[in-house]
Amino acid sequence: MELVERKLVIYTWGNVSGIDRERGLVVIKPSGVDYDLLKPEHMVVLTLDGKQVEGELRPSSDTPTHLALYNAFERIGSVAHTHSTWATVWAQAGRGIPCYGTTHADYFYGEIPCTRALEPWEIKDAYEANTGKAIVEAFDFLEPMVMPAVVVFQHGPFTWGKNPGKAAENAVVLEQVAQMAWSAEQCNPHIRPVQAEILDKHFLRKHGSNAYYGQK
Repeated sequence: MELVERKLVIYTWGNVSGIDRERGLVVIKPSGVDYDLLKPEHMVVLTLDGKQVEGELRPSSDTPTHLALYNAFERIGSVAHTHSTWATVWAQAGRGIPCYGTTHADYFYGEIPCTRALEPWEIKDAYEANTGKAIVEAFDFLEPMVMPAVVVFQHGPFTWGKNPGKAAENAVVLEQVAQMAWSAEQCNPHIRPVQAEILDKHFLRKHGSNAYYGQK
């Protein structure tokens, strides 16, 4: 419902899931159900290998992507997927979102990656699972908890966090920085990524071992 309130999804677009790591169970939005009609009992519960154990409705069609991320990124607790306008612009352009300033650096440690294009056979069979595979590949040299977002080539953004609230927050911020980055490039076609020292300062003061942003 946060995604609706922040105007990141319309109609039945998008989905959010959460995982109970101790029990190995994932809860996800059902497929094609209008947000105005959603109730807790509509949620679908599955195992990490995709077996449905609770709920009468079909899970989101993007469920295999979510499961691929939970299986690969063991520290994440939730995944959110939208087709929010500005983040999707970068996805459709096949570009990662550069970090041009401190707003971006407060949440994402550097450029938000864009996945590779899927091969025709990956689209034909097990498309959603292969989307997850492409996301995981994009993080071969990235730590998911310091880069909790990705844009999927010609598709849209996925974000994650320690819980559904944080995954949704990251989706909201991703949309904001995506618009800022596009606008900054229009303002200055020769713009360069944020100074490395500024990136470190802003990210680490919120997320580092000696973080001092906010209250104890």
